[in-house]
Amino acid sequence: MTARIGVVVMAALLALYIVLVGQRAWLLVLSGDPVGIAMGVALVVLPVIAAWALGRELWFGVRAQQLGRRLEAEGGLPADEVTVRPSGRVMREDGDAVFPAYRADAEAHPDDWRAWYRLGLAYDAAGDRRRAREAVRKAIRLEPADRSRDAG
Repeated sequence: MTARIGVVVMAALLALYIVLVGQRAWLLVLSGDPVGIAMGVALVVLPVIAAWALGRELWFGVRAQQLGRRLEAEGGLPADEVTVRPSGRVMREDGDAVFPAYRADAEAHPDDWRAWYRLGLAYDAAGDRRRAREAVRKAIRLEPADRSRDAG
């Protein structure tokens, strides 16, 4: 829940930033000075890039959460093979121990989003956040194809 609050706060701060920078950019563009116009245009482009990046991350979070709920409903989440700290984080040694099985499953089933999602959880448990995100992104890309196979 605290992660969601953090996301909402960051999104609100970014929106405020975009409004304030947009006002400054508009004033610079209206100044008529070539340097001011160039700075005004740059001030418009940077917040647009920031908004795009935030939107992309929010969409990643929403889709990852949807897949996690679906996998949980199917009973496909990993069993409690690991010790969890009071903070909710997995003990790294336990994550390292179960990781090879999930990597082998993803290699054996490269088109199965469930295997990639579980691999993402294993990477996260092993402390490798970058690869965890990559694996979950792959699961997100594979899941629509899986859904269309189920419907057909």
